[in-house]
Amino acid sequence: MGRLFVVNLEGKVYSCKHCKTHLALVDDIVSKTFQSRHGKAYLFSKVVNVSDGEKEDRMMMTGLHTVVDIFCIGCGSIVGWKYEFAHEKGQKYKEGKSVLERFKVSGPDGSHYWVSHETHVGGSDADDV
Repeated sequence: MGRLFVVNLEGKVYSCKHCKTHLALVDDIVSKTFQSRHGKAYLFSKVVNVSDGEKEDRMMMTGLHTVVDIFCIGCGSIVGWKYEFAHEKGQKYKEGKSVLERFKVSGPDGSHYWVSHETHVGGSDADDV
């Protein structure tokens, strides 16, 4: 495998909670209304320092999507998923965008999101964007 180059972002940054590798900027948030198995998740127009898993079709709250899990290149932890293809016309805006699960990343102020007992366990997706 070749050498990995890590991108260091300037500004308010979301980072991997395990190794602190930068993942995305606050300015690149598209929506904060997404849900994952672990609770809140944010849709970003751009993320860095991630590698893609295998493509798979997943039935989510808003319909069928082709997605790939995304992994931190610093430590290999899964941090969210990326939309490759939306099968529903109204969901096409998600294509090429990534979701970071708040449970798996540190916020710009270093804060962590903790899972509550009320967290929804099931398909992951936005309730309403």
